Amino acid sequence: MIELASVIGDLREELDRAVGAAEGEALRFELGPIELELSVALERSAQAQAKVRFLVVDSGADVGLGKTSTQRISLTLKPTLAGSHRPVAVSGNAEPNER
Repeated sequence: MIELASVIGDLREELDRAVGAAEGEALRFELGPIELELSVALERSAQAQAKVRFLVVDSGADVGLGKTSTQRISLTLKPTLAGSHRPVAVSGNAEPNER
């Protein structure tokens, strides 16, 4: 399992690479809303300052016993570039190691 914040951070890094790859390309794609549907485990700590963590569950992974329950959540993210109101464009080119 991985924390939801890490999943979103990894997605941000991938999108940032795609935006960078679009520089100077003739063919680009406008980046619209991103919809994620995830299975998450809600884990509540038993400490005095109880905190709930959202952990993304791998497909086929068993969630351990304890104070963990699994839920499905849907998120819609609308990507923007800091300081810009222009549409975000990404390249259709794959990195050499992604082909």
